[in-house]
Amino acid sequence: MTDEKMPRHVAIIMDGNGRWAKERGLERVYGHQKGVETVRRIVEAAGEIGLEYLTLYTFSIENWNRPKAEVDALMGLMVDAIIRETPDLMEKHVKVLVIGNVADLPETVRLKLEELEAKTAANDGVKLVLALSYGARWEITEAARRIAEACRSGKIGDVDEITESLFATYLTTAGIPDPDLLIRTSGECRLSNFLLWQCAYTEFYFIDKFWPDFEKDDLYLAIRNFQLRERRFGMTGEQLKSGNAGK
Repeated sequence: MTDEKMPRHVAIIMDGNGRWAKERGLERVYGHQKGVETVRRIVEAAGEIGLEYLTLYTFSIENWNRPKAEVDALMGLMVDAIIRETPDLMEKHVKVLVIGNVADLPETVRLKLEELEAKTAANDGVKLVLALSYGARWEITEAARRIAEACRSGKIGDVDEITESLFATYLTTAGIPDPDLLIRTSGECRLSNFLLWQCAYTEFYFIDKFWPDFEKDDLYLAIRNFQLRERRFGMTGEQLKSGNAGK
């Protein structure tokens, strides 16, 4: 893997666990269990290539609408995975961050996540961002509410102070760079309410494989595809080549 145009931040919509299991005549929970194994190898790969941030869409706000038995199984699987994977995360110096409406998570899950964040806080390896009970529209609405409260309290003195950069500080991703590359597995080609603000200039990569079948080489191919693209950010290719950006 070349360092040329290496993305700083890769986000992944891990899709297809249930369909992977269904194709094999298994209950959906087995697909989620297999998906945890994929998370382990992709986090390992991210560390090996020096990726700075890896964000995984782990559980969306909309996922609460799934059958209660499946949601309960997912929550139990999450706790088990945290307990089992913590030693490996520590060995690989992975720092874990959590974004989303975590207040809606069961207390057992929330406490384990808080312990994991605290335990890995000093690690200097890849920053693993888990999007849990996350929805971009919820996040943007909450940011707007908090800014309105700041205006009402006088913390923000004038509406002219509300810029894009200030707005970003009120998002759950404050301090985290926007994704350079977003990968979605399973052949679906949509964002599904994931990082809508942050993905304004993100490069998208869609792959037909279900998440349990996603391998390190698939990650490397996605990054290589990213490296071959020209990111213009509204400018022309000629501007970028000549170094006259903004002129």
